[in-house]
Amino acid sequence: MSDKSPQTDGLAVALLYDGENAPVVTAKGRGEVAQRILQLAEEHGIPLQGDPELAAILAQIPLGNEIPEALYRAIAEVIAFAYLVSGKRPPGFEASPR
Repeated sequence: MSDKSPQTDGLAVALLYDGENAPVVTAKGRGEVAQRILQLAEEHGIPLQGDPELAAILAQIPLGNEIPEALYRAIAEVIAFAYLVSGKRPPGFEASPR
């Protein structure tokens, strides 16, 4: 999953979420590095979401570290957005009967 926006002054942050553990910061950068992160995400069909403030906060987390508990709710919204955009459902998710 990638969190990005052209409005983040060229900042991109990528997260990995395995569905069991807290998401991990797997890539981050500005300028050309940010463009490469975005290009790879697009090539692999990874949903992108722009939130400059969240990206700036995530960029402060060291690579390979899990996001802190204080960001769980914000990142849960990003993950939910990614599932919605991709048309997928989280493992174990069952739709409510209508």
